[in-house]
Amino acid sequence: MQPSRGLFGLLTVLLLVLVAFALLSSGGQGQRVQLAEFETLYRNGDIRENSVEIRENAIMGIQRAQGEGERDRQVSVPINAATREEFAARIVELTGGKVSSRPTSQWMPVLLTFGPFLLIVLLIWYFISRSLRSAGGGAGMLGSFGKSRHRTLSKEMTGVTFKDVAGIEEAKDEVSEIIEFLKNPKKFTRIGGRIPRGVLLTGDPGCGKTLLAKAIAGEADVPFFSISGSDFVEMFVGVGASRVRDLFKQAKESAPCIIFLDEIDAVGRRRGGGFSSGGHDEREQTLNAILVEMDGFGSADGVIVIAATNRPDVLDPALIRPGRFDRQIAVPLPDVKGRLEILKVHAKKVRLGPNVDMERTARGTPMFSGADLAAIINEAAISATLGNKEFIEQEDLEEARDKVKFGRAKRSRVREKDENKLVAYHEAGHAVLQVLLPDSDPLHKVTIIPRGAAGGATFSLPEKDRMGYGLKWLLATMRVCCGGRIAEEKAMGDVSSGASQDISQVTQIARAMILEWGMSEKLGFVRYSGSDTKEAFVHERDFSDGTARIIDEEIRRIVDEAYADARRMLEEHWTQVAGVAEALLRYETLTAAEVERVMAGQQLDKPTVADLLKSEADKVRSERKTPRDGHDESPDTPPGALPSPA
Repeated sequence: MQPSRGLFGLLTVLLLVLVAFALLSSGGQGQRVQLAEFETLYRNGDIRENSVEIRENAIMGIQRAQGEGERDRQVSVPINAATREEFAARIVELTGGKVSSRPTSQWMPVLLTFGPFLLIVLLIWYFISRSLRSAGGGAGMLGSFGKSRHRTLSKEMTGVTFKDVAGIEEAKDEVSEIIEFLKNPKKFTRIGGRIPRGVLLTGDPGCGKTLLAKAIAGEADVPFFSISGSDFVEMFVGVGASRVRDLFKQAKESAPCIIFLDEIDAVGRRRGGGFSSGGHDEREQTLNAILVEMDGFGSADGVIVIAATNRPDVLDPALIRPGRFDRQIAVPLPDVKGRLEILKVHAKKVRLGPNVDMERTARGTPMFSGADLAAIINEAAISATLGNKEFIEQEDLEEARDKVKFGRAKRSRVREKDENKLVAYHEAGHAVLQVLLPDSDPLHKVTIIPRGAAGGATFSLPEKDRMGYGLKWLLATMRVCCGGRIAEEKAMGDVSSGASQDISQVTQIARAMILEWGMSEKLGFVRYSGSDTKEAFVHERDFSDGTARIIDEEIRRIVDEAYADARRMLEEHWTQVAGVAEALLRYETLTAAEVERVMAGQQLDKPTVADLLKSEADKVRSERKTPRDGHDESPDTPPGALPSPA
């Protein structure tokens, strides 16, 4: 407990004592009677001898029990200053002097009268003095607003170590060096080096930046101060800078230690950017305080600042320069090997079946972050539990992956026959082109079951992770996207809005090929897109109107060529498209092997959706029956009753 709370505890005890005195002085007087009734009870022997007592405001006595099961009780005769002498004389005469007297307290009336007022004054004085003591924190009379709201973590509190972090080995190695700096600083300063002052963790959301920081707290034997960037800024001016100063002051007192600033872009954005309404900018003042505190470190301070953000492009250059944040550690999306390790880490907490293939799941989750992979394992465990299974099966992992990426399957949604046919041909157009084009990703499965915002989906299974995009793969992907619209138009004689996502993807690919990747012979090896800082309210454009017209023409040319090639291929293989569409209408979901069998003209030997529904209905019907002696009789039917016409 802080020393300043001692007075508050003393005042609390004083208040309890006053309440106890008040209760004792007003309670415990038993049954009240008149003096004449008291005298009658005493003469009849109902009042015990030597129990009569004259107090300040009453004459007390103990009355004997009147019957079996009853107890002695206390009776009292109330008196005041005017009747005290007369009543006392009569009681002394009645008892023959066998009476005791309690001396009158001189402090009790004063305490009961002035005690509550004194207590209120002391409480007001306590709160005012406490506010004055917190004025040094920068918030004046507003209490402890200027104090830092950090949390101090230890290895026991986090429960996370480097064993729980997988898929980012390079980042772990660099962070391990920081921990070694703190444990043995003389080892690195022996030849003149200095300990890094700051480390900036950058990467996409869910890649493990905060998890890595928790692992640092679990591995290091030094204090770990954790605070979010939004905790610095309050509604009062100057609070953020005050909290920064208080945080670094406590950190220097606890050195060697680590300060972790999560989501630092909340206060570390580039100064002077965007529109300003004038006046005081609380965020910039907080940033200035951070810059001053980090630059004021000496080599022997032993305080290392670790910050995390997924928007390093918006940070102020003065914040990320060497001397403040000496290192920038990228925490990327995991590759196939990293995803497999992450899945194994999270799979230790659940029960897996013998048919689970983690390598297949890792290969089928490209561009998934560590948080996405953890969600897949958790969703698979929930799905297996709802299915009354003893362990997680591979189908649970497949369903969990699709749910995390695209949303829950809407199996209860009923569609019209024509709409179902349109979706089947749309997805068949995608699937057939994906099988025919060698440069596209291999087909994984295709379904017409609605999932999320999509009426159906065609899933691919990349053979490897891509560090970049090749021209052949981009052109093949654009042709696969065009296949859905072409197939539904040829089959239904109409087009729908279901191809909106395909159109958006094709347009984005074509625009990126022209503006960013220099894949146009007419425009050459030139980048035309502006810098992606997301700070400008008006789109940046550094080319002429003539160039803009050529860019539009090139984007349109690439899309038109992809659409024409996709139409030609589907018309040449239309029989296969129709076969896949009919199979989708019967089975709803087809794997890549089943699609290839249908395209080869072979028949599928698995049960249809109608067969599955019929078997489920028969199972429910058989469970409802209660056979007796080989006859199905209802116990509620009276003998001789006629069957119902229904």
